[in-house]
Amino acid sequence: MSPPTAPHGPLVLAVDDEPRNLQVIGPLLSRNGFRVSLALGGARAIALALEAQPDVVLLDVSMPGMDGFEVCRALRADLRTAGLPVIFLTARTSRDDVLAGFRAGAVDYVPKPFHDEELIARVSVHAQLRRLRGLLVVCSHCQHIRTDGDQWERLDHYVARRSDATFSHGLCPTCEAKYYP
Repeated sequence: MSPPTAPHGPLVLAVDDEPRNLQVIGPLLSRNGFRVSLALGGARAIALALEAQPDVVLLDVSMPGMDGFEVCRALRADLRTAGLPVIFLTARTSRDDVLAGFRAGAVDYVPKPFHDEELIARVSVHAQLRRLRGLLVVCSHCQHIRTDGDQWERLDHYVARRSDATFSHGLCPTCEAKYYP
């Protein structure tokens, strides 16, 4: 339905069959620093996920054609999208629906109507976790990490900005013996 809307920040693919819902979710995510791509159904969602490789997928369950559970299973079945975190955002909140969502491969399940702050918090957490997974290019000499913009950053700074980790520095026994005999 639409291309990403902001130049920086994690990309969220929001999927719903109701344009009104996407008109609420898209601006909310954009105001909170996310790039947003919108899809009006399951088949379009899968195509956009393959093309854009979003950091998080927000997915409704009740949609004509492919429902959200089917979309989630299809994303999990394709190696190119298997690792994408899928959060169900749906009015279907029975225990059976929630369990079906997790069995389909979701990482989280948010009921509609949702609280803005809670949705943003959940999307943020899963986007951060997604960015901490995968391949990191590390300089063999100085141990700096290449970031998204082809910049280089100290490993401890990179991880601290993307997680709740706190660092304390020390010397391992090998370096202590080598540099401070």
